[in-house]
Amino acid sequence: MIKTKKEIEKMRVAGRLASEVLEMITPYVVPGISTGELDKICHDYIQDTQKAIPANVGYKGYEKTICSSLNQVICHGIPSYERILKNGDILNIDITVKKDGWHGDTSKMFLIGKSQPHNERLVRVAQECLYRAIDVVKPGTYLGDIGSAIQTHAESNHYSVVEDYCGHGIGEVYHEDPQVLHYGRTETGLEIQEGMCFTIEPMVNLGKK
Repeated sequence: MIKTKKEIEKMRVAGRLASEVLEMITPYVVPGISTGELDKICHDYIQDTQKAIPANVGYKGYEKTICSSLNQVICHGIPSYERILKNGDILNIDITVKKDGWHGDTSKMFLIGKSQPHNERLVRVAQECLYRAIDVVKPGTYLGDIGSAIQTHAESNHYSVVEDYCGHGIGEVYHEDPQVLHYGRTETGLEIQEGMCFTIEPMVNLGKK
């Protein structure tokens, strides 16, 4: 769970590569393209340009490079050449890159074409939840502080948080302890220590959960 400075530097490399994939794919995320095509572009970029490994491929039987979660799909949506993006859609692309044995995991929300104001607001508040959670992370705070920050901001905007999925520890192992929940009470749960590496993945619903 605790990583050394040298190990964290390796994770930074993998994390940067994952971020670069999202930057690369952004111009392609437009009405008319399929999520299957987006998956193929990301796969080829990771493998051929980054000389890295698309970590999702083969993980627990999964065959794709990205998870492409469209509209009401919370997460882990499966890309398909039959699933065509259309104006007004909301899409999350989740990508994990493995480089020199270490994982970098990230995702991005996309508003496809011209979006409805309520969709734009949902995406904005979800991003704000992420930043509020990041703001509380430091040695001596608790995982419950992260969950509380996310839940408080989401519910203050009349949204609800997803309780069935969560963030997670990451390193040489794709998913490891601790679990990082999107809800909780301050000063509860595992105390955060220097050297911990984990993802924070707020998932926010319109209306009730």
